[in-house]
Amino acid sequence: MAWIDNLFRMMAEKKASDLHLTSDHQPMIRESGDMVPLSGAPKLSAEQLTQVLTELLPERNKLQFDETNDTDFAYALDGVGRFRCNYFRDRYGIGAVFRRIPDKILSVEQLGLPPAVLRLTEFKKGLILVTGPTGSGKSTTLAALIDFLNTNRREHIITMEDPIEFVHPAKKCLINQREIHAHTKSFGAALRAALREDPDIVLVGEMRDLETTRLAIETAETGHLVFGTLHTSTASSTVDRVINQFPANEQEQIRLMLAGSLRGVVAQNLLKRKSGGRVAALEILYVTAGISALIREGKTFQIPSAMQTGARYGMQLLNDALERLVKDAIVEPMEAYDRSLDKEDMSKKLKGLGHDIERMMEVAAHHEAEAKAKAEAEAKAKIEADAKAKARAEAESKRSEAEAKRSDPEIKGAPARSTAPQAGAAIPAAIPAQNQPTWKRPGT
Repeated sequence: MAWIDNLFRMMAEKKASDLHLTSDHQPMIRESGDMVPLSGAPKLSAEQLTQVLTELLPERNKLQFDETNDTDFAYALDGVGRFRCNYFRDRYGIGAVFRRIPDKILSVEQLGLPPAVLRLTEFKKGLILVTGPTGSGKSTTLAALIDFLNTNRREHIITMEDPIEFVHPAKKCLINQREIHAHTKSFGAALRAALREDPDIVLVGEMRDLETTRLAIETAETGHLVFGTLHTSTASSTVDRVINQFPANEQEQIRLMLAGSLRGVVAQNLLKRKSGGRVAALEILYVTAGISALIREGKTFQIPSAMQTGARYGMQLLNDALERLVKDAIVEPMEAYDRSLDKEDMSKKLKGLGHDIERMMEVAAHHEAEAKAKAEAEAKAKIEADAKAKARAEAESKRSEAEAKRSDPEIKGAPARSTAPQAGAAIPAAIPAQNQPTWKRPGT
């Protein structure tokens, strides 16, 4: 068993999503969205952390890390789950981040995905994009949708991931999961090969470059259902991002291709629940004839307005989703306001629910100022108390020395001895660090 497995079990018990390891720092976890120290975990030096991390590193990734100082791979621990691993170097030495991927794939019902998202799985061809910032749950949502298709259709699914995260057992579908670098050279190479592998559904883990985006759109156009991800915050910005990846002389053609192949966009953000844990707020774009015409004509700035009138198709803007979460008492009003991109509109919606954000911000700023003033006063009082205590100790020490001289007949009348160190005297050693963790080499 690898030494780091203990940390993985500790983070799983705390239901943390990520584990962060940095040389000469205490390990930290992301718990309910916040970075907190992993209590009970020791601080490791660069040498110790290198030894711990090398235990997990596959040979191929070891060579890559030695060459580039970065590498990604997957690691599985029975009873805990799979981990997406990233190693890197920084000014402290070696470091790593581990994203926990549960053993069990959550269903669309367990995730609480709206019917409009599930309706996207009814298409036989086209492009469906799930977007959001890093750590917003895109992989979890896609895994639920693929699992739903695997349960309800009899087709061939090919996934291309870097690395493989959720492992899908074959149910009604045949599923081939390919890992970039391990099973294929790149996303582009895997997509080109997929067209000769008789797929019905293709999952592209990340549309990170122009070639992958182009091939994904072409694959959707040739009669396949393609799922992909992008790091965008809203549905309309997703459309712009796809088009703007291409050179100016190709954008008109891509706009036409996207208008014909795009079926929907799900843009999501994760928020802290009042009761602990996190919940997703989804912006949903369902591509109707009207939306398709806006994309084709280059009027993507009108997409948000069209989404507001498309509620009957299940479309919703991010602020509408945030408003519902606050109304249902699932998240705090300030949490929803902080995650909103249109602050003015969100403030109006929250005010309609009885939450005056401006007043809440004033109160929060007042409390923050009070807390800061209190902390400064306490720090000043401590400095003054320490200075007085030091002065008292010095006075007491001088008094004790004087009394000792008066009472010692051998030194009465003798000249005072210098307290400065003599030539060649040993310099006092530094104060040893307190409470340092006991290090045991892995395997001992």
